[in-house]
Amino acid sequence: MAAMKHWLMKSEPEEFSIDALERVGTEPWTGVRNYQARNFMLKDMKVGDPILFYHSNCAVPGVVGIAEVASTPYPDPTQFDGKSDYHDPKSSREEPRWWMVDVRFVRKFGRTVALEELKARADDFGDFALLRRGNRLSVLPVSAAQYKRILSME
Repeated sequence: MAAMKHWLMKSEPEEFSIDALERVGTEPWTGVRNYQARNFMLKDMKVGDPILFYHSNCAVPGVVGIAEVASTPYPDPTQFDGKSDYHDPKSSREEPRWWMVDVRFVRKFGRTVALEELKARADDFGDFALLRRGNRLSVLPVSAAQYKRILSME
């Protein structure tokens, strides 16, 4: 059996917050339109993999809770919806471009582990995609050690 992988997934709280995930329980992770992020979901994520839920583009960006991968990958339906902001006219149902997984709520942190705190302890994390300059990916791999370190910072 393959080793469990760990992830960080970013969401803007104005769009979809940890509180919203807690309310609904499980949510389709639609709208990813970056090939590298898509490939993580399509090729690498497995049901049960833990996810650090990250609020971005807000007053205090940071890790706010834990979720887990709740489904195998499947085509993102928003790519076929002409009314969706995520519509992709070059994608077809026969050959979908964009894939997604469902994400399940596990728990909310007692506080936000802020990006500034993570940056201040960058040396503790080694090569951490979240802290790389210019990184804009919404789905990132996280090592088991990085995952545990962030949990310990809560």
